Amino acid sequence: MGAESKSSNSYQFEIPRAPLPLIRHFSYPVTRLLVHTPLTPNQITAISLVFGLAGGIVCLKGDYLSILIGAILFFICYVLDNCDGEIARLKNMRSRFGMRFDTFVDWLVHAVFFVGVGWGATETTGQVWWFWLGVATSVGGCINYGLELYKNKTQPHSTELPEEESAPQEDDTNMDRFVLNARTVRSDFCFIVLVLSLGGVLMYLLAPAAIGSQVYWGLQFAKAARRWHV
Repeated sequence: MGAESKSSNSYQFEIPRAPLPLIRHFSYPVTRLLVHTPLTPNQITAISLVFGLAGGIVCLKGDYLSILIGAILFFICYVLDNCDGEIARLKNMRSRFGMRFDTFVDWLVHAVFFVGVGWGATETTGQVWWFWLGVATSVGGCINYGLELYKNKTQPHSTELPEEESAPQEDDTNMDRFVLNARTVRSDFCFIVLVLSLGGVLMYLLAPAAIGSQVYWGLQFAKAARRWHV
């Protein structure tokens, strides 16, 4: 993996070679700028929260321009959400609180955004089921977040486990692969939102998102149940 030295602080920036996740190709240039500022990773996470919530709120209006602006704000949130972790690694400022805060922000932004899109679709079409699809998507995300909190409370993080314990079990391989692919798609989810917003069809994402959010937390629960012997 190539790297280039930067400025007086000699931070080493890894140049992303893999095409995915695509968001890394946008966050790295921003990280190059932010790393030389006094902003901490947690402060950047907080800023990403503001952009993400603003994106969801703007979508409440439901017209084309509002949805597009909301998608752009959502995209900025994603970029900053990647920058905080990159800067934490570069400045050696990783912390358990930072990990928890980042997870909280990720959950809250998506919950508000989908409800906002659903509400906006109902406002423009008069069909209330768009709103309930947004709510269903957010509920799925809330369940997944709750499972994550429980896992963090009852088990040490994977980075704190011996290698043999943190390695996937043989019968979990296919499930882990599916979850990993789902996380890769989720990393670049903002691009899907942006493209659909440009086409004026973002509301049609609500149905697959509602289904996908339930499937995702179900897989997470099934994987955890095997580990917890539930």
